[in-house]
Amino acid sequence: MEACTVIRNLEIVPGTRADYESLSHYHYRESHPGPCVAIFALKGKFRTAMKLETVGVIIYSMPTAGAQMRNIAMGGIFAGLDKGTRLKLINRNIRTISRVIIEPRFRSLGLAVRLVRETMPIMDVPFVEAMAVMGRANPFLEKAGLTRYDAPISASCVRLIEAFSAVGVDEQDLIDPGVVQQKLEKLRTEDRGQRADFIDGEMARFLQSYGQRRLMQPGIERTRFVLNKLTDRPVYYIWRNQQAELRV
Repeated sequence: MEACTVIRNLEIVPGTRADYESLSHYHYRESHPGPCVAIFALKGKFRTAMKLETVGVIIYSMPTAGAQMRNIAMGGIFAGLDKGTRLKLINRNIRTISRVIIEPRFRSLGLAVRLVRETMPIMDVPFVEAMAVMGRANPFLEKAGLTRYDAPISASCVRLIEAFSAVGVDEQDLIDPGVVQQKLEKLRTEDRGQRADFIDGEMARFLQSYGQRRLMQPGIERTRFVLNKLTDRPVYYIWRNQQAELRV
């Protein structure tokens, strides 16, 4: 089926929890999105199915009480207020995109961008926000009109990334635990294992702030955990609805 035919046969409609459940296993997060305030589904009727098929879904939730990057992105407009007033204003003025899922057969058609762009105004609030770990790999939220803000990287992460680089593990390798583990094991046979001892020490140092994880022994599981913490830095996004006034 040609892409233009697919797009013409799709429409965005109010969705249900069942629409989300039908696609939830395609999302990279295993956790439940929690209470939602709105669901919209992207549906179409195709020759292969004489019923409306859900090919995409977006979930909007209430905002969390605290988000460090929110204050930066919004110029601190909710800062300096007492807790009760701040929470009330946040709940009145912000909605959060908590899930956007496109069925794999319909990806690369710009449908995630369309789903976000066309539903944000429907929420009728001054601000829509999102946090996305995958933002670095798939910037569809920016394409949909949201502005991106990167969380600052911690000093401990910087130190370990630089340590990996010093032993020949480049930053682009850090997304693949298998590749990194192979390089670490190879270091054991080179220069009498001195670089291997060095990076083992740096990884152990990095793990000191992770409770029982600090006792993890060298191996693929420790490498996978460390890399997850190194790369799991969400990107914050914000969209300002120019048609909606700030509610006080």
